[in-house]
Amino acid sequence: QVQLVESGGGLVQAGGSLRLSCAASGRTFSSYAVGWFRQVPGKDRQFVARITYRSGRTDYADSVQGRFIISRDNAKNTVYLQMNGLKPEDTAVYFCAADHKPYPQLVADFGSWGQGTQVTVSS
Repeated sequence: QVQLVESGGGLVQAGGSLRLSCAASGRTFSSYAVGWFRQVPGKDRQFVARITYRSGRTDYADSVQGRFIISRDNAKNTVYLQMNGLKPEDTAVYFCAADHKPYPQLVADFGSWGQGTQVTVSS
């Protein structure tokens, strides 16, 4: 397992930007696919974005496509989520997750999770 710690959350006005970071320790991060998920109280955790470890292929939920960018710096053992054009409906706790599977997508596909970071977007 790899240990993950998210940071970078906070309060921002609608239209603003934030960059979340997911720092890994414990294993070679470059061999893990990494995903970002978000969750609001009373609802299931929702897929946001994923980056693979082999090709660096990125995938996004339709709701964030064109606004969010996932990237990774394997030398720093860190994956980022650049969030632009934030909307109040982006308010959630954001989690990063990692797994050795080449194309994990579902919550159940990921074996390692961080504790989450709160993102609040005011209107």
